[in-house]
Amino acid sequence: MKNFVEELKWRGMIHDITPGAEEEMMKGPAAAYVGIDPTGDSLHIGHLVSVMILKHFQNCGHKPYALVGGATGMIGDPSMKSAERNLLDEATLAHNVECIKKQLSRFLDFNSDAPNAAKLVNNYDWMKDYTFINFTRDIGKLITVNYMMSKDSVKKRLSRDSSEGMSFTEFSYQLLQGYDFLYLYQHEGVKLQLGGADQWGNITTGTELIRRTTGGQAFALTCPLITKADGGKFGKTEKGNIWLDPERTSPYEFYQFWLNVSDEDAEKYIKIFTLLDRETVEAAVAQHKEDPGQRSLQKLLAKEITIMVHGEAEYENAVSASKMLFGNSTSEELRKLDERTFLAVFSGVPTFDVAKSELPCNILDFLAVKTQVLPSKGEARKMVQGNGISINKDKTADINREITEADIIDGKYILVQKGKKNYFIINVQ
Repeated sequence: MKNFVEELKWRGMIHDITPGAEEEMMKGPAAAYVGIDPTGDSLHIGHLVSVMILKHFQNCGHKPYALVGGATGMIGDPSMKSAERNLLDEATLAHNVECIKKQLSRFLDFNSDAPNAAKLVNNYDWMKDYTFINFTRDIGKLITVNYMMSKDSVKKRLSRDSSEGMSFTEFSYQLLQGYDFLYLYQHEGVKLQLGGADQWGNITTGTELIRRTTGGQAFALTCPLITKADGGKFGKTEKGNIWLDPERTSPYEFYQFWLNVSDEDAEKYIKIFTLLDRETVEAAVAQHKEDPGQRSLQKLLAKEITIMVHGEAEYENAVSASKMLFGNSTSEELRKLDERTFLAVFSGVPTFDVAKSELPCNILDFLAVKTQVLPSKGEARKMVQGNGISINKDKTADINREITEADIIDGKYILVQKGKKNYFIINVQ
């Protein structure tokens, strides 16, 4: 067995840890869980830190539990939130849970015969028949209001404007999360809960509940909330969250996000979001510092995490797509791109519409009459003869060239390049 706590320490993935947790992990295979709130049908990269901690936990020989909050997801965690969440219905939550399990399967081994195979649990299974009277009698009497009020998640909400306040629903959240820990402790032998730094209060409510109910000892370990060097919010772009679902964030956009992080962030993220060992990471950081302009660290980070989330084929596709704007890509490589990636690569470039019935069409008419890629046929003639026009990445110097249906990509697009950096998408309808 590897030392799980030591593994997290060098990666910078420990914020708080209860005394005795490391010693408990070294006694032999242990069980731990991370709670995931299924408020959406996809995880985003903000979830990845907790998921990576579970992955390291399993790699160190321990048994990870992923708890999806089918019950608590109906309430909403007040931690770090300024407003109460919208409540979701059962059908939506069931759909979200199924999607999340599929994504988690890319990180955790759920299906092998290994004694430390991961297990997915849903707190709805043990909460759905637990009556309010029984819960308040069994659990509510064990934790005082004073104790609950002392938690940062509660104090921050109550210190805000009184018109916002905090509902009893959200106030009860830490009791429900604490009961999850107690349930897993009693039924699955789970002694450790993992989570983000904002979860410390909820997690320690669970350890206290276990102590008061059973006299047993349970442990908490939290990781830092991920930040960016420039102070911006991690995982956010102009388009919003970076999702693991390829339909929400294409593998190309996902790859580009990691490729474009700062040097300082790349040095931090490569420890957190990859499984590369310490020696490999330190060598990669040293190599990057010799020639930062090559962005070798960002490339390695983007490679490792894109393969982990989307697979080797999508990574290769993303690399190929990344060369489209600035590299010497070929028409063959362009045609290999799926529509989603094609549109992501050329997002924001000018577009023109041409009816399919207008093809075939002479290239000069195509550039200056059917579209306005160039202001006149005279300008178009000069650009073509000067080798300044490419159709679908193929240079053309023939002013008599015909644009035909054979030039259409994915049944609807023709890509025109003027000079080195000016692209136009022609939508053929």
